[in-house]
Amino acid sequence: MIICDDKYPKILDEILKFLSNDDVELVFVDCDEMRRINKENRNIDKTTDVLSFPLEFVYGSVLGSIVINLDLVSKKASELKHTNDDEIALLFIHGLLHILGFDHEIDSGEMRQQEAKIIEHFNLPPSLIVRTQG
Repeated sequence: MIICDDKYPKILDEILKFLSNDDVELVFVDCDEMRRINKENRNIDKTTDVLSFPLEFVYGSVLGSIVINLDLVSKKASELKHTNDDEIALLFIHGLLHILGFDHEIDSGEMRQQEAKIIEHFNLPPSLIVRTQG
C-alpha cells in the first residue's frame, strides 16, 4: 500500500505490488521544499527530482519514504513529451529501487537492468538512469 496525502497515479500501486508486498510512504513537494530536504539530509544545497529514505525493516512496517518534486515532474514531462503521471511513475520506480537496496552510482548496472525490466513491463518511457547514462 502507498501512504500518501495527495492523489497519485494508480499505476504506482501496481508498480509497488510488482516489487514488494510492503508499504511505502509517498510525499510530493515543490523545489523549495526538496532543496531544504536535500540540504538537511544529504548536505547538498540544491533541489532534485526524487529522494528516497529507506527505513530499517520491521515486520508490517513501511519500507521507507519516497519524496518527489512536482515542479521538476512538470518540467521534465513537458521537455520529454510524456505525461506527468509517466514521470511520477519513473521517479517512483527509481526511488523504490533505492529503498530496496539498489544503487546505480556504485553497482555494475543492476539497477539499470531492473529499471528497464519494470519500465518494459508497465510500458513506460525511458527511465531516469537511461536518460542520464544513455
